[in-house]
Amino acid sequence: MTVSDRPHRIVIVGAGFAGYHAARALSRKLRHDDVEIVLVNPNDYFLYLPLLPEVATGVLEPRRVTVSLAGTLPRVRLVLGEVHGVDLEKRRISYTDPEDRQGSLEYDRLVLSVGSVNKLLPIPGIAEHARGFRGMPEALYLRDHISRQMALASTEPDPARRRARRTFVVVGAGYTGTEVAAHGKLFTDSLARQHTDHHDEDPRWLLVDIAPRILPELDRRLSRTSDRVLRQRGVEIRTRTAVKEATSRAVVLDSGETVDTHTLVWCVGVRPDPLVHDLGLPTDNGRLIVNPYLAVPGHPEVLACGDAAAVPDLTRPGQITPMTAQHASRQGKTAAHNIAAALGHGKPRAYRHHDLGFAIDLGGVHAAANPLHIPLSGPVANLVTRGLHLSTLPGNRARVTNDWLLNAVLPRQAVQLGLVRSGSVPLDTTAPYAPLTPSHSRE
Repeated sequence: MTVSDRPHRIVIVGAGFAGYHAARALSRKLRHDDVEIVLVNPNDYFLYLPLLPEVATGVLEPRRVTVSLAGTLPRVRLVLGEVHGVDLEKRRISYTDPEDRQGSLEYDRLVLSVGSVNKLLPIPGIAEHARGFRGMPEALYLRDHISRQMALASTEPDPARRRARRTFVVVGAGYTGTEVAAHGKLFTDSLARQHTDHHDEDPRWLLVDIAPRILPELDRRLSRTSDRVLRQRGVEIRTRTAVKEATSRAVVLDSGETVDTHTLVWCVGVRPDPLVHDLGLPTDNGRLIVNPYLAVPGHPEVLACGDAAAVPDLTRPGQITPMTAQHASRQGKTAAHNIAAALGHGKPRAYRHHDLGFAIDLGGVHAAANPLHIPLSGPVANLVTRGLHLSTLPGNRARVTNDWLLNAVLPRQAVQLGLVRSGSVPLDTTAPYAPLTPSHSRE
């Protein structure tokens, strides 16, 4: 079939928050036969990242936070593959499928929503010994690793080594790091009660950040509430502190303190997918420059959104929108609207969004939230937070609710499945959504 013979093809690269919502909106807006919507993604699911800490700590099963693309996106053709090249002149993308076969697709309209990967810093030992938290493999590895360390500690005769296995360090006190530490402390406390060989002090968790407070990018009231809950739970918060070096058995802080540990979780932030750099187009802090309509200057047929795009923030002139799921979801819908407008369905609109507030799930009955900028804490905030997740989760709502209810009355299931080894989830990876092959893994 030649380009002139086939339907008008819209290719969406990436099925994160931006890509998923772009595909869903387009499938609803464009129902006629002369338009083909193609979604290219390495996996056949949309990952609901905000609930990933609950997967890593045994609250939710992995399938609860993965939503089938084929099952929820009617009239969208799914192509499994990782895009590694875009030919802007020939309007063609190149990709590699899960069986390492090469493929290509021509497009008439392109939506780049490739998302982000772990952000690295030039700190000795970090790339070798830290683990990120951007994808399902990393969450599954962390759940197994925490369970393994607690089990090994229970039979370790040396007190210092036992204490090191029961010490967990999270670097980065943003949204993700704060939730990982909050849920992780509850998880290890639960595991400690199951292992009764030693009556040690409680498992130790440290949350480290160079910023003057945790959640520095959010409202101070959310920060204060989260700080109070974590400290009461026993999490040690080290603000204005950086990691100087990491080894396989310790973390050295810039204060000179050495923390013996077998667990270093890296949550310092994200950077755009390397595909953005490879395009050779103008960027802003690594993000692809677009206009308020999400179009790439000089290439009106190409739109970019989510973490990959430097979208002008019309509510804060001179700034770009932050990398949040809230912005990504709405930018995906705006991209779909503007593509439909270009095809004669409505009028294009610039992206403009005032944030509706944020919610931090702190585990148990605790949370911090400010819906519509009304500060909430405690059980009320927890209900609001869970209601927010259920309202924005595209599927599996009944299953997630059921897991939450069971977790409230039953002990957590803590078993090591051994599905993901440490070498399968290196920090320095361009594909946190896919573990490396077992032949390259190590523990």
